[in-house]
Amino acid sequence: MGDWGRSEYLARQGIRDRRVLAAIANLSRADFVPAGVRDAAHQDVPLPIGHGQTISQPYVVALMTEALRLRGCERVLEVGTGSGYQTAVLAQLAREVFTVEIVRELARPARRLLHRLGFTNVFYKEGDGSLGWPDAAPFDAIIATAAPEDVPRELLRQLRPGGRMVIPVGGVHDTQELLRIRRRQPGMLPQVERLLPVRFVPMTGLGAAPG
Repeated sequence: MGDWGRSEYLARQGIRDRRVLAAIANLSRADFVPAGVRDAAHQDVPLPIGHGQTISQPYVVALMTEALRLRGCERVLEVGTGSGYQTAVLAQLAREVFTVEIVRELARPARRLLHRLGFTNVFYKEGDGSLGWPDAAPFDAIIATAAPEDVPRELLRQLRPGGRMVIPVGGVHDTQELLRIRRRQPGMLPQVERLLPVRFVPMTGLGAAPG
């Protein structure tokens, strides 16, 4: 399945946002995975990228991105740069992307790759993404590519009222759920939607600790 073919496949799976489909079609997933698994890059499956991390299957990337409802003017925080694939999708759809990766051995190659691909609206940070990026907050949207046991409070605090967060939640041995959370006005509880069951690597960092 080529990358344009993948876009058509995702449309058949229910992805409706044409901007999301085009952003995925513009990328070669093979650029974002290690040489040893590039032959499988065309498949709709997660793949290992080293250091205990994975690149999500294209359907999940598309679904999570679509759930953010980006229109092009947003400032987005991404928790978990990984290989940079989700970052590259976001960078085509938002005004600015602030991406944080805790694994240095992933963060630096991803930054070089995204720079080589010409993305100039991405800002990078190596560190604990579960604590967000306070100096750049608030954000219009937040996306997490690893699962905490509960939604990190610091991330919710950095979300602008009316903003949306898409995040998988659940322990490594529990059933995880992909959530879309909309922050409402101060004093009001956030609105939470359950999108689908998922399986993500656990989020690490101080903000991801239970309780």
